[in-house]
Amino acid sequence: MTTHTPMIQQYLKVKADHEDAFLFFRLGDFYELFFTDAEEASQILEITLTSRDASSGNRIPMCGVPYHAAAGYIETLVQKGHKVAICEQMEDPRTAKGIVKRGVVRIVTPGTMTEGKSIDTNTNHFIGSADCIEDNKYALAYLDLSTGEGKVQYVIGDERTLISEIEALGMKEVVVGEGLHIALSGSMSKRNIVLSIEYGEEIPETDAFVPEDVLEACSKLFTYVKRTQKNALEHIRPFEFIQKQALLSIDANSMRNLELVQSIRNSTKEGSLYWLLDETVTAMGARKLKMWIHQPLADIKEIEKRNEAVTELIEEYFLKDELKTSLKEVYDLERLAGRISMGSANGRDLAQLRNSLRKVPDIKTALANSGRSLLGEFSNRIHLCDEIRCKLEDGIAENPPLSIKDGGVIKDGYHQKLDTYRDAAKNGKVWLAELEQEERVRTGIRTLKIGYNRVFGYYIEITKSNIHLADLERYERKQTLANAERYITPELKEKEDLILNAESEGLELEYDLFSTLRDEMKVHIREIQKLASVLSELDVLLAFSTVSENQNYVKPVFHEGKALEIKNGRHPVVEKMMDHSLYVPNNCILTDDANMLLITGPNMSGKSTYMRQIALTVVMAQIGCYVPCDTALLPVTDQIFTRIGAADDLASGQSTFMMEMMESQHAIANATEKSLLLFDEIGRGTSTYDGMSLAQAMMEHIHDEIGANTLFSTHYHELTNLDNELARLENVHVAAMEQDGKVVFLHKVMKGAADRSYGIYVADLAGLPEPLLKRAKELLERFESEKTAPQHFNEPEQLAFFDIQNESGDSITTEEKEVLNNLQEKDVLNMTPLLALQYVFELKEKLSIKKG
Repeated sequence: MTTHTPMIQQYLKVKADHEDAFLFFRLGDFYELFFTDAEEASQILEITLTSRDASSGNRIPMCGVPYHAAAGYIETLVQKGHKVAICEQMEDPRTAKGIVKRGVVRIVTPGTMTEGKSIDTNTNHFIGSADCIEDNKYALAYLDLSTGEGKVQYVIGDERTLISEIEALGMKEVVVGEGLHIALSGSMSKRNIVLSIEYGEEIPETDAFVPEDVLEACSKLFTYVKRTQKNALEHIRPFEFIQKQALLSIDANSMRNLELVQSIRNSTKEGSLYWLLDETVTAMGARKLKMWIHQPLADIKEIEKRNEAVTELIEEYFLKDELKTSLKEVYDLERLAGRISMGSANGRDLAQLRNSLRKVPDIKTALANSGRSLLGEFSNRIHLCDEIRCKLEDGIAENPPLSIKDGGVIKDGYHQKLDTYRDAAKNGKVWLAELEQEERVRTGIRTLKIGYNRVFGYYIEITKSNIHLADLERYERKQTLANAERYITPELKEKEDLILNAESEGLELEYDLFSTLRDEMKVHIREIQKLASVLSELDVLLAFSTVSENQNYVKPVFHEGKALEIKNGRHPVVEKMMDHSLYVPNNCILTDDANMLLITGPNMSGKSTYMRQIALTVVMAQIGCYVPCDTALLPVTDQIFTRIGAADDLASGQSTFMMEMMESQHAIANATEKSLLLFDEIGRGTSTYDGMSLAQAMMEHIHDEIGANTLFSTHYHELTNLDNELARLENVHVAAMEQDGKVVFLHKVMKGAADRSYGIYVADLAGLPEPLLKRAKELLERFESEKTAPQHFNEPEQLAFFDIQNESGDSITTEEKEVLNNLQEKDVLNMTPLLALQYVFELKEKLSIKKG
């Protein structure tokens, strides 16, 4: 340390306390980075790496960015999973004695970044905290720092269940203790989620229903946010405990498969359920809609209450239009409250708050005059916030600038002394212009001008060729230039003090007045947040009413049983993206006596679309929206599990089949009789007999042990005989027909099993060569006539784990026979998929030991 200059020593002391972050060290008009920070940041940010001398004679790596453009560079680092500690000058360098005092004023992390080009204001940006309560039970707290919305819940299950919930909430950073950090670090790094260690010290405010065993997670999160932001956090609301039994649970895998908030094809909003329903007109409404989709209700009374509010809005057409028009002029009150709390709100933010509050009386009155019971309740919940609006009306200019230090933010007439300064500054400049004109007339010097610089103040400038015309008895020389002289007069000197003091002191006073007014708003933050919650809820219900009316949706009916009856149901997103008249609707009837459908039919016929539309109908109904069908009688579903589509998890080295088994295991382990299960072609990732055996075993287990409403599609036609063995299973198929040698998909779901797969016809549609298709048809006819495949097509299709002969071609050893006998005696069909895989691994290990 002593080998460095005092400034570098100061840097190293600060850096020692923030080793896990890039340190942006303020030096004048730049943020500088040194040593390894500079080397790494220069590569990530693609900026020049330089160096500076050190006392030891070595060069210190160094790079920097202008302070006024630092936000973009900081955002880039944070987007790539890094943290940035911002170290500011804590005193004026002009008055500092020795080294300027510096300190870290904020640490920007992936979970606490609230502003930037990459921030979608229509989406919550949660930072989370996890704590292990006991085996297979976790507390998960999460907070949106920009809005102050804090929640906490239990997660029941293993680490994979916890990670799934973290992914579903879209977290970029999770705060944990040392134990969980070790357990989760590998999985989180593969998912680009930052893990940060914290020890709970601060106790946050919570609602009355928060259990004691989740407080540690809340404390860790609140402590971490307070430590990194180093600021007042009055806008953080009491942590709300999420009662999972009151919500429909949808894991991250199912959210992805059902395309609830983003499409699988391009990972954008378009093509998702959120895209379909997002007719909101405010950012806070869009965020609430997304959270409702993520956490639908599972309480009949609350669901029906939302449904009824949608009904009232549909029936009050002119009121609906009036409310949407008013809400369009309401800004993001939640984020405005957050900026006020953290001291980053500018004049334009307060003007937006004032302008929003101007529209609230119109909204409240319109709802009150509707004559509708639920809309009247909304009116009663809306608080006008008159005190806040009046303060802002009096204090903030109508169109303030972005900067709060350049003037023009405070309204004329708000403060007498400020008005005096402004008048002096404004009239002083007019007086200077008049004096310049008078002096030109008096002296006859047309080039005479009055100017200003920071060293000499105001002056009268006369070129040397015109000095003989000047009244040198009145003019006092102030500065000599190469081709001109600068003078001052007694009148100019008198005005100079007034003008300069008025402008600088006026700006300083105005900044103080604005800061005081902004601080006064902090005591009203809870009031603003409550108003925002009501208006955002109204915005979402207005969106539901608009979509339901435009798309001809109907109000669902709920009951306490398990029966699910959807008449002429439609996939809402597919229907919107295609011609409505061409869409083929389908029924789905599940009863207490038959609540499992086995769906067969060719590829491209619409099996997956049919399954998804049932799940989407359930989700839409339980968030309070109308649904796409003629009639819908629905049970209250507690969980949705899906296994749709095939994708390798390359990052973790998992094959399609392994992912299929893991997702199936998660569903089977957690489903209840009130759940909805969707399984699409289970077992296709392995050999035919393996896949068929697994599929049948799963259906039997769900039928006998769980009893959940289930839709199961398959290409294994042999499984259609299960309707003779499983009492509650029914066969249905998606119809197709052959016409002129081509297959025509009817997209109609009908009772009974499909009689053929039409695979070759689908290959024809894909454009495979004609000779290849002709040969395939010949082989198909031969196989069907023989009722068996030729020898080289016989099972097993996959390579056996253990060959009957060893590498030398000799018979297998006694030890190998022992392993095979063990395998033959094992009842693998009654094992869970994961246990079966673990058993196979153990056998393989035994063989390796024997051969080793």
